[in-house]
Amino acid sequence: MALVSEFLSQLTLSYGGEAEPRFPTVVPVRDFDPAKDAARLETAIKTKGVDEQTIIDILTRRSYEQRRDIAFEYERIARKDLPTALKGALSGSLESLMLGLMKSTSQYDASELRASIKGLGTDEETLIELVCSRNNEELMAIKKVYKEMFKKELDKDVAGDTSGNFAKLLLALVQTRRDEPSNVVDYQTIDEDARLLYEAGVQRKGTDVAAWISIMCQRSVPHLQKVECFENRQLYFANRLHEAMKSKGAKEKVVTRIMVSRCEVDLMRIRTEFKREHKKSLYQTIAEHTKGDYQKALLSLCGGDD
Repeated sequence: MALVSEFLSQLTLSYGGEAEPRFPTVVPVRDFDPAKDAARLETAIKTKGVDEQTIIDILTRRSYEQRRDIAFEYERIARKDLPTALKGALSGSLESLMLGLMKSTSQYDASELRASIKGLGTDEETLIELVCSRNNEELMAIKKVYKEMFKKELDKDVAGDTSGNFAKLLLALVQTRRDEPSNVVDYQTIDEDARLLYEAGVQRKGTDVAAWISIMCQRSVPHLQKVECFENRQLYFANRLHEAMKSKGAKEKVVTRIMVSRCEVDLMRIRTEFKREHKKSLYQTIAEHTKGDYQKALLSLCGGDD
């Protein structure tokens, strides 16, 4: 039941199907020359001891489309694909971060979901983070890419690897049945939903999960905002990052996943929420809790101090 409670507390994060404004920290670079970048990467990788700084400077300051163009040029001049070359040249958290950047956001999310499902024991925390914080449009793209990459249906993998109410909740979100936003405010349904949620949770011993699933996973975002049970997802990511860097050593997998998956989406907003909530900038926190080339790469993705 603890797992279901945690899920319900995060459930309100996933947005509806509307296009959202983007607040990236990584944007396309001007005067982009993929052949020049590819040649610089080839030199950096071949250098004795590897020139990590050049690799970081190029790959963390280009958009995904630009990195894809660099990879095409790299394969042309080096006769091997760039991810394989990076894998051979780098190690540890820096390698994970750089390989993550070579995937599109949907490919990266699909890979992280697959890793959280197929290991020994399901990584429920990662599953909750990824499924709850992606909107309908993002989840549909992830499902499509997941099938292309792994020749399996995400819904079936989730169902096969989880059980009970937790599985029902995950599947309800993964199946992307949330209503599209409407200009018409249905106050009668809002009142009914507010009463149902109260009766299903606050008023009774043990949560009525079925009632929560039907309302939280299907209603549109403006509707949920009127019921006042809708969360700020940039604040959620800010808190996840803070939690991951609270102790002496950072939980590098969590930090890498959020920084890589959000740097071209909303990391600028996450930075703002982080500073407002924790009275210290994300940049300073990364500088304090990470080290070496991995730290340099994270700070570059962060895109500046606040």
